[in-house]
Amino acid sequence: MNVYDFDKTIYRGDSATHFWWFSAGRHPSVFLSVFGAAGPAAKVLTGNLSRGELKHKLYTFLRRIDDPRREVEIFWDRHIGGIFPWYLERRRDDDLIISASPDFLIEEACRRLGIHCMATPMEITTGRLLGENCRGAEKVRRFREVYPAAVIEEFFSDSLADLPMMEEAERGYLVRNGAVLRLVASRETAAANT
Repeated sequence: MNVYDFDKTIYRGDSATHFWWFSAGRHPSVFLSVFGAAGPAAKVLTGNLSRGELKHKLYTFLRRIDDPRREVEIFWDRHIGGIFPWYLERRRDDDLIISASPDFLIEEACRRLGIHCMATPMEITTGRLLGENCRGAEKVRRFREVYPAAVIEEFFSDSLADLPMMEEAERGYLVRNGAVLRLVASRETAAANT
């Protein structure tokens, strides 16, 4: 099995940001949600608010959309072309996407790609988190909870925040701007260093 981060890894940019702008363009009242998120964003910088709590504050804009599930479908109708060609060329049916982005957003893209996914669990009508933010070591915990004995052949991410997942894989790669740059971690290297 190969495992991938989503945003800036197999998708060109940050899908959550693109979805916000897309929704704001269709529903101008979404712009009002920016004012509610400015204070919480500053609290994250000072350590007084977790990323998960900030994510909830940012996604309260969903309350301003009558049918957020339909909004996600229309978004992917227009943005599925943002999947990088390098991924489409190597895609396999058993691929897994694991992402910190909201599950309701990533699941629709993965359904269209015919692959599996795990993402941050979020209530689509309120933006309320239904579990931990799927980031860093939480990705490993969630992965092993569902796939306790699975072997990850390759893991790809644009961020070293995903080093815990890279270390779970036989080979972990860094991706930038739609290109696989380099091998970052491998079980062979880790075994040689012990």
